[in-house]
Amino acid sequence: MAGYKIDRQLAEFGEHLRGWRMVLGLTAQQVSERAGITRDTLRKIEAGNPSAGFGNVAQVLRALGVLDQVVGAVDPLGSDIGRLRAGHLAKKRAR
Repeated sequence: MAGYKIDRQLAEFGEHLRGWRMVLGLTAQQVSERAGITRDTLRKIEAGNPSAGFGNVAQVLRALGVLDQVVGAVDPLGSDIGRLRAGHLAKKRAR
């Protein structure tokens, strides 16, 4: 069941990337060239295929101008719980 949820979320992530491409008015060819990947690889990424490769996904994010946003979204210090837990870790280390 957990695999199904990941597959669904990967597909949704790929759809969001395709949405960004469309909003920006870019063709698959343009994004592929900017990312340094093939159109087939871009199709895999937009379909949520897990075999597309993490580096390739990052290249597409960069080509779409959203890599910094994605990196920032996973920064643990960017959330209340992350800052709280990091504060507790700092206190434990200081002892």
